[in-house]
Amino acid sequence: MWTSGRMSNAKNLLGLGVSLYFWGLMDLTTTVLSGSARPLTEGQEDNLSDKLHQRMKRSWVWNQFFVLEEYTGTDPLYVGKLHSDMDRGDGSIKYILSGEGAGIVFTIDDTTGDIHAIQRLDREERSQYTLRAQALDRRTGRPMEPESEFIIKIQDINDNEPKFLDGPYVASVPEMSPVGTSVIQVTATDADDPTYGNSARVVYSILQGQPYFSVDSRTGLIRTALMNMDREAKEYYEVIIQAKDMGGQLGGLAGTTTVNITLSDVNDNPPRFPQKHYQMSVLESAPVSSTVGRVVAKDLDEGINAEMKYSLVDGDGLDVFDINTDPNYQVGIITVRKPLSFESKKSYTLKVEGANPHLEMRFLNLGPFRDTTTVHISVEDVDEPPVFEPSFYFVEVPEDVEIGTTIQIISAKDPDVTNNSIRYSIDRSSDPGRFFYVDITSGALMTARPLDREDISWHNITVLAMELNNPSQVGSVSVTVKVLDVNDNAPEFAQFYEAFVCENAKAGQLIQTVSAIDKDEPQEGQHFYYSLAPEAANNPNFTLRDNQDNTAWILTRRSGFRQHEQNTFYLPILISDNGRPVLSSTGTLTVHVCSCDDDGMVMSCNAETYVLPVSLSRGALIAILACIFVLLVLVLLILSMRRQRKQPYIIDEEENIHENIVRYDDEGGGEQDTEAFDIAAMWNPREAQLVVKNRQDMLPEIESLSRYVPQACVMDNNVHNYVLAKLYEADMDLWAPPFDSLQTYMFEGNGSVAESLSSLQSVTTDSDQSYDYLTDWGPRFKKLAEMYGATDSSGALW
Repeated sequence: MWTSGRMSNAKNLLGLGVSLYFWGLMDLTTTVLSGSARPLTEGQEDNLSDKLHQRMKRSWVWNQFFVLEEYTGTDPLYVGKLHSDMDRGDGSIKYILSGEGAGIVFTIDDTTGDIHAIQRLDREERSQYTLRAQALDRRTGRPMEPESEFIIKIQDINDNEPKFLDGPYVASVPEMSPVGTSVIQVTATDADDPTYGNSARVVYSILQGQPYFSVDSRTGLIRTALMNMDREAKEYYEVIIQAKDMGGQLGGLAGTTTVNITLSDVNDNPPRFPQKHYQMSVLESAPVSSTVGRVVAKDLDEGINAEMKYSLVDGDGLDVFDINTDPNYQVGIITVRKPLSFESKKSYTLKVEGANPHLEMRFLNLGPFRDTTTVHISVEDVDEPPVFEPSFYFVEVPEDVEIGTTIQIISAKDPDVTNNSIRYSIDRSSDPGRFFYVDITSGALMTARPLDREDISWHNITVLAMELNNPSQVGSVSVTVKVLDVNDNAPEFAQFYEAFVCENAKAGQLIQTVSAIDKDEPQEGQHFYYSLAPEAANNPNFTLRDNQDNTAWILTRRSGFRQHEQNTFYLPILISDNGRPVLSSTGTLTVHVCSCDDDGMVMSCNAETYVLPVSLSRGALIAILACIFVLLVLVLLILSMRRQRKQPYIIDEEENIHENIVRYDDEGGGEQDTEAFDIAAMWNPREAQLVVKNRQDMLPEIESLSRYVPQACVMDNNVHNYVLAKLYEADMDLWAPPFDSLQTYMFEGNGSVAESLSSLQSVTTDSDQSYDYLTDWGPRFKKLAEMYGATDSSGALW
């Protein structure tokens, strides 16, 4: 029978090494090992079936051994002793240990059965080991007892401090929270055995963070401990929590963690404007939606609690200005809502309100959560370009209007207080054909060339208005001219018509259908009337039928046409329209006589070949051509002689040229010559006195606007008509004199380098006069110097 020894372990740190062993009865069907039941095999049940009613002692049985952890001695730690009743102490029994840690952690004396731990044990690493023991006959090696299983448990000591596995902690709590508001719960873990003693019993306490926060000693729940904590005064708190085991008693182990607590914002601060008055200015030319200025209301809160909404609540500019809120910077942006005018109103006053849109009911007593400020806006004057009234012109003009007719008065004014004089012109890029002209002072828009609706039916021109004192200020207006149709185009054939008639044609046979077109477009629609021309009204060969649908039929009036008699007929047809006045034209229909088959199919329309008379030979034809050539040569010769007669005579060197204009070849460049022509001279004669004018690449009308033109100098409308008509004639007639050219000549006399060369006022004397100084006047007076620089033998100058 196996037994287990129980003895004290002197080598244990606390002297508490205990081996527990138990005696018990073994059940007939199972063996109890470590408190667990294992079924017997079928052979064992058969061997024991005969002993069902017999009571047997169990040879050995035990549940477990206990040993303290963290042994630090130098000798092996005694755990317990195994002993069998069959062991008589003569060493015939050999004890064998197997299982977890056998031979490595635990060893057994195979003779005495003493078990020792040869390594330091840590309950936190492993709390128990399951081993198996067996007693063998040392001599034969036969098992003396059945193998049994037991457990060695590691007994805990307080060798682990509490640890905050999730630390450090981050938490937040709304500012102004009531006392006792939960913030966060911290948890410390102790690796010691919670079922044995107080080693794992943790108590929490606060080391840093008072008096703002407190901690529940049992649960680790952190709460607020001070009322009215203000984020704007202090936002961040660092709280240190301690966890101590052994129930917080002296000698227990402790661990700490940090909890970073932030006070989150609540809307407990109303907005306030730092300024009660703002002064701003804006140009009157500022476009709509442009920024005038910014206002800002300060709010100590943040995030959604600091959001602001600005509005205009009072003032005389509520319909002129607007205010928007910038969501990024929480500022109010004042913008222009309607066009400004310094001349209409020079200043505005606005009352601006800034308010929090998100409120908290429990803090309404700290309000009101809105504030107001006053904004004064001054409108600054700028030099504005002329403004047209109206801003768009639509003019309808008949296409037969006379040149120089005023079709519209364009009106513009200076919106500034100074009210400068206005000068008008046409942007030539909008009127490249130069069909129109505008009076520079009155703004009368006139026709400068004939209008043709069939050529251009719409004209979109731009009229410019410029301040006389500030040419950089130019306004513009669009003028749409619709050219109205008049009946100025006669109808004509839609195409060239060429008809064929068979020699065997019958009377009344249709040979051609004709139609007409008209470039005009009357409002009531086109309607054409057809008839034979008066000279063909009684044509014996053909007749015409007007179908009253803008077409007409040409019918044969007789039969029996013959090619050899006449192979071609020309039929004049009169076409009239329904316009006012009625216009008509004559179109000619060519009719060829052809030979046809019985079915009316044309076979041949060629007439018999014309043979020259035999008497007219080729030589005669050559003679005729030679005569024609001689006549052409004579005509050219006569024209050349007449042209030379028109050329001025060449002055003889010996001829006296006193008081004579020898010759000059100078003509104007026409309308395009801006060097020579300036229309402004017609409005102000004083400008004609300018002798030299610098060339500027600019349009004549625009250039003339920059000069001073008295407003009283307004030309009569008849003069305008005359000038425009003459300009048009010059444009159309390449041989016409340049009426639009103004040339300036430098003659001798006052203001000339040569002064007066006339002898009318010279002193009459017999004394000789010297003209040698003529040689100093340059090449222009070389001829005079040669003629007057020498004297004859009598001493008289010539």
